[in-house]
Amino acid sequence: MRTDRTALVTLLVLSAAFGAFFVLPFAGLANRAIEDGKTWELARSETAQAALWLSVWTSTVTLVLTIVFGTPVAYLLSRARFPGKAIVDAAIDLPIVLPPTVAGVALLTAFGRRGLVGEPIEAWTGQTFAFTTMAVIMAQVLVAAPFYVRAARSGFDSVDRRAEAVAYTLGASKTRTFFRIVLPQVRPAIMAGTVLCWARAMGELGATLIFAGNLEGTTQTMPLAIISAFEGSSLGLAGAIALSVMLLAVALGVLVVFRLVSNRETWQA
Repeated sequence: MRTDRTALVTLLVLSAAFGAFFVLPFAGLANRAIEDGKTWELARSETAQAALWLSVWTSTVTLVLTIVFGTPVAYLLSRARFPGKAIVDAAIDLPIVLPPTVAGVALLTAFGRRGLVGEPIEAWTGQTFAFTTMAVIMAQVLVAAPFYVRAARSGFDSVDRRAEAVAYTLGASKTRTFFRIVLPQVRPAIMAGTVLCWARAMGELGATLIFAGNLEGTTQTMPLAIISAFEGSSLGLAGAIALSVMLLAVALGVLVVFRLVSNRETWQA
């Protein structure tokens, strides 16, 4: 009995310490923003608003592209067998384990003006990717899409195959079975992957900085604006705090909405 009590106290102490480690930095950020008194004014500045808008809409475009192209990939990785599957699987995981700066350099060597693909495309069409808003989206897709693909694939792996077999025996087509049987079972995993992908795209820094640069109004997302503030832009440290609070508020809002929707679906089920 005494051993159980000691174990419980140890568990609570370790959990409290671990939780405090995650809560205190954000509490400090909020406290500093309140003490400063200029947070709201700086958050309304043209630089902050432009960076926020660029981050939001590029992350949204990234998410749409990821869902359109990533969902079939996740389905194939879960269900199909084909030569090189292990290589494709590993390639999708690479951006998760590699530093984002490596992803930025890789994008530059592939799609830059002297890149493997970028140079012939510029020669044929005159279109360049590096240091444009398109480069921001490309960087976000590379580093954020794997989180969606992993989550969606886990969802497809967990689908009850017997329900699909029953649908086929009743004459349902594969397309109808996918949308009526498979997709509802995978929806929680897809929603989780959606949030992870969008949030990761919002917070992307390294790959964007190298491949897209830090051009205000064109490629300067919120993380880049925060870095610029620390490096001595007109916003300064107070601006970096204001931008951080804005980004934190957006991320927290997305997570809260996701939790509410998930809980509602669970309750309805």
